[in-house]
Amino acid sequence: MEIKPATMHAANAYDSFADDKKEELPPVDIEPFGDEQGTEVKYRVMKWWQCGMLMIADNISLGILSLPSAVATLGVVPAVLILLGFSVISWYTGFIIGQFKLRYPQTHSMGDAGAIIMGRFGRELLGLGQLLSCVFSMASHLLTFSLLMNELTDHAICTIAFTVVGLVLSFLGALPRTMDKVFWISLTSFASIFIATLVTMIATGVQRPARAHIEIITDTTFDKAFLAVTDIIIAYVAHATFFGFISEMENPRDFPKSLVMLQVVDTSMYVVSAVVIYCSVGPGVSSPALSSAGPVMKKVAYGLAIPTVVFAGVIVGHVACKYIYVRLFRGSPHMHNNGLLSVGAWVGIALGLWTIAWIIAESIPVFNDILGFMSALFGSSFSYGFPAIFWLFMNKGNFFGSPRTAALTIINLAILAMACAICGLGLYVSGKSIHKNSKTSSWTCANNAA
Repeated sequence: MEIKPATMHAANAYDSFADDKKEELPPVDIEPFGDEQGTEVKYRVMKWWQCGMLMIADNISLGILSLPSAVATLGVVPAVLILLGFSVISWYTGFIIGQFKLRYPQTHSMGDAGAIIMGRFGRELLGLGQLLSCVFSMASHLLTFSLLMNELTDHAICTIAFTVVGLVLSFLGALPRTMDKVFWISLTSFASIFIATLVTMIATGVQRPARAHIEIITDTTFDKAFLAVTDIIIAYVAHATFFGFISEMENPRDFPKSLVMLQVVDTSMYVVSAVVIYCSVGPGVSSPALSSAGPVMKKVAYGLAIPTVVFAGVIVGHVACKYIYVRLFRGSPHMHNNGLLSVGAWVGIALGLWTIAWIIAESIPVFNDILGFMSALFGSSFSYGFPAIFWLFMNKGNFFGSPRTAALTIINLAILAMACAICGLGLYVSGKSIHKNSKTSSWTCANNAA
């Protein structure tokens, strides 16, 4: 693929929206980390399988824990069809993000992509949205950590104290500055959630009631059904981090391999674990699902899940920190050295973002509510809506040039419409649920695992 015409196109897009202060916009003709030859700190060193493992650890964390309850709400057949359907759509929109990165190699974040499409306004809008998406995900990991510790210790201390412990651990895990170091964390995270989920499936299978009631299709309310759909969507909405991962790959053209690795592994685990745990427990399955493993085994499962609860949040937090760090030091020598300013800025950014995430976790302390809010507002936008817009932008003027392009145009318009519907309806149902539950459980020492 020719890069030169793309960078010219990007420059024209910037010129049409920006004023004379061009230096405030990200460079339009260079990679976000510039020339790394001879530098002290190098970023573009990841292999495709390392990127794939990071994406798997990012995706298969909290989302998988809510899927059995989604199956209980929707029924086995609708839930499986929705899981498979969103897997295919997420695969396609992830591929679009990879193509956009190749077309515009200067893109490091959703903010950079927004700048290419809409200038300074687009950069700030999408950049802030990506940052909020990551911070809400970080908050959900802190919330889950407090729930996990309450389960393990039978609520030995105040729940707020547990979230503070999670905050400290996550901050310490956020200190490495490059993705290749975070990769080793991702291996531990995936192994943790895989083993914990496997233990839960075995435990619930052994304890399965003789006549567990299984619903192929359920009769439920719209609010409950759509909140369950948002729980499924959240399992596929790591797209906001993809530009950051690709930017630190040794060869960004290998990203489709990473994407295949992600989709095959996560879809297989989602379908198998969601159906098996639901069929073993029945309509009363808990969310997070680890709580359904029985009094003793759920403690074992939660203990095994500690690394993924902390480390998967660290991965998302790293992307959020790197977004701010790159905006501060892009094109500066501080990007590639270990000086006091460089290291101090990274530590300060990490501490600030994790503190904000902690505040959010205490303010929206119900697991399904925070997941539903995230998937409605951010997942629908960054995983479906904006990738469709990226495709339309890259193919502007050639929407119906051939039967294949015409079909893709219709598909991407449909994905964009679906994203808007998910966002609007999802915010409505998750907002109602948050309003109902937050009155009695925000900023409290009460046991959130009870």
